[in-house]
Amino acid sequence: MVWEYRTIKIDAKGWFVGGKVDEQSLDQSMNDLGRDGWELVTALDTNTEGGASRHILAIFKRHAS
Repeated sequence: MVWEYRTIKIDAKGWFVGGKVDEQSLDQSMNDLGRDGWELVTALDTNTEGGASRHILAIFKRHAS
């Protein structure tokens, strides 16, 4: 079976270097990808000094056409 992958990056915004994620925007992006056959494989955050999140990376896969 052959897979194709897609990675999206969501900015975490807030005071100084980040920390807050727009959940509605994230949900909308993930729902749009799900309708197109993409399945979430994993999600992780990239941290800055002090532990604040800079970005959320979400990796999706689907069967290659």
